[in-house]
Parts: sequence; C-alpha cells; structure tokens
Amino acid sequence: MEKDKQPTQIAVFKGKEIRKTLHNNEWWFSISDVIAALTDSADVKQYIKKMRNRDTELNSYWGTICTPLKLIALDGKMRKANCANTEGIFRIIQSIPSPKAEPFKRWLAKVGYERIQEIEDPELATKRTRALYKAKGYPDDWIEKRMRSIAIREELTDEWKNRGVAEQKDYAILTAEISKAAFGLTPSEYKKLKGLEQQNLRDHMNDLELIFSMLGEASTTEITRNRNTLCCYIMNF
Repeated sequence: MEKDKQPTQIAVFKGKEIRKTLHNNEWWFSISDVIAALTDSADVKQYIKKMRNRDTELNSYWGTICTPLKLIALDGKMRKANCANTEGIFRIIQSIPSPKAEPFKRWLAKVGYERIQEIEDPELATKRTRALYKAKGYPDDWIEKRMRSIAIREELTDEWKNRGVAEQKDYAILTAEISKAAFGLTPSEYKKLKGLEQQNLRDHMNDLELIFSMLGEASTTEITRNRNTLCCYIMNF
C-alpha cells in the first residue's frame, strides 16, 4: 500500500483506544482520540473548539499541525479524521490541563521510539505483535496462525500493489470479495455479526476462521500471479 494508505491500528493508553496510522513512515494519531483520552470530555469537538479559542498561537498554525487521514470509524468505514504526528500531539498537549498529560507524553515518546526501532529492524514489529497477543492471553497455537495470516495478507496486498491497486477503497472491495467467498459475508457484515466496532476482525476469529481466511488469500495470491490479473471476482473458492 502507499505510505498514506495504511490501515488503522489501535494503541491503548490507560484503557483508552487511540487510532493511529502510518503516514510518511511515522505514526500519526487521531487528535480527537487523544483529547478524549486525556480529558474524558463528552463533547470532543466542542473541547477542541474552546481549546483553539483559548490558545491563539495553537489556532494560528492548526492547519500545519493537522493532516486529514483516513481512519476506521465507529461504523467500520474508512473516514478522514484530523491527525497529528508525535511533534504535533506534543504541542496540542500543552493546551490541555490534565493530570494525564505527563504520562501521555512518556507513552507517546515510547510509541514513536518503537517505530524508529522497527524501521531499523523490521523483525521487532513482528516480535512486539507476538508479545502483545501473548499478553492479551491468546494461546500460542492461535498466535502462530495469526502471525502467519498477517504475513499472507501482506504478500497478497503487495501483489495487488504490483498490479496497480492504489486506492484504499479498491483494497476494501477486493478483500470483501474474498471474505464473501470464504464466509458468505463481507468484513463489515462479519464484524456486525460478531458485535465488533473498531476492533480488528481477525483478532476475534477462531482457529478455523483464520485458516479459511489464510486459504482464501493465499489462493488469491497464487491465482493472481498465474493469471497475471486481479482475480477476486472470478475466484471459485
């Protein structure tokens, strides 16, 4: 995928989920999620408005700090949201009187540093993902399948990219076709069936579901290579 077409990931600060995505090879965070985590505000939009009115300096270069990037919304669809990188979030935090500000700065610095490490050593990302699943209580055999499914998915999306797929919506359409072939449901329909919102669907699949997902995507990759075409629509699963 293109650098600014990365899927949404979820980071957690003191039990609060904060959406993040890779843009220009660094993490960008949802500003509204950060403010919600630091203030517990019931109306984040109003809080941002008042904060900008209060801090005229921040308001003057708000457009420089913020970049609209596509993140997964509560309805499961990709929608643009104002995001900021680590430097921008640090500046925004200066305008938030919250006892959580200092712990959040340390957390944010750690997340940013980990990204630098992962660029230098890509295997670290895999190790951290594996450790995260382990900490969440997933069994080892499930973790192995999940890590394998991630690798197969990356191989498939790389193949699509080589065939000229560039837009996020195109990846979504192609993925939906594979999901319908494997499960009879699109990913959004499947998430609704499982009662999920922002959560990653595959993190809530059992072993058999992961195996079917891997089989569908691995088969699609192989057929795409052999036929030199995007084949999700003609795939006979």
